[in-house]
Amino acid sequence: MNRLTSAALTGVLLAGGVMTVAQPTQAAPGGVAAFDTPAVAKAAGKTSKYYFLFDKNWSDPTKSRLYYVKSQPGKDRKIDDWRAGSGNGSTNECAKNAGWLPTGMYNVGKQTTRKNGGKKGINGYAIPVSNKWCKSKPGQRKVVRDALFIHSEMLPSGKQGRKTNGDSPYRWDGAGDYYSLGCIKLSPKDITELFRTANKHGWPKQLKVVN
Repeated sequence: MNRLTSAALTGVLLAGGVMTVAQPTQAAPGGVAAFDTPAVAKAAGKTSKYYFLFDKNWSDPTKSRLYYVKSQPGKDRKIDDWRAGSGNGSTNECAKNAGWLPTGMYNVGKQTTRKNGGKKGINGYAIPVSNKWCKSKPGQRKVVRDALFIHSEMLPSGKQGRKTNGDSPYRWDGAGDYYSLGCIKLSPKDITELFRTANKHGWPKQLKVVN
């Protein structure tokens, strides 16, 4: 598992290969991660007992992590997680179509495995998330980040396209494909696993993005 980098997930204690976060002094049972996020649990509990948590990596945005988490009394429990990127490498959340996603809560829409966005769009496995205003710094213009998805690169059928001489929007060509215009991107293998996990346990209705 990659190191959690956000301030919201500091205070990590490692004991026996099990990770707990924030205030607990003992590791959570069962080899899973426990998150001290009661606000998220309360919000997510309105519609689903599961939610997505995107943890930004300031050292390398393409090596951020997307978690599938179960909200429960006390410490929320991590079920699974995957490497994910957001943005073109910029950590400026107000850079439209460039920076990573603004920190905060998002609603999650209806997922699909057959999205057809064409050569300049999103194809195959995709999960829409709601728009969000960025938190601007002094001198910055506040913008709304929109047309946001959790997705990968593939054909509308969900299969991989043919290899080309350049970068293909229909094929995962390597680590460079973790870059995006702001959307959260996973490899085809990982987003397939995400869908399998969510189909098994339940689809989240909320995404929380943390620093």
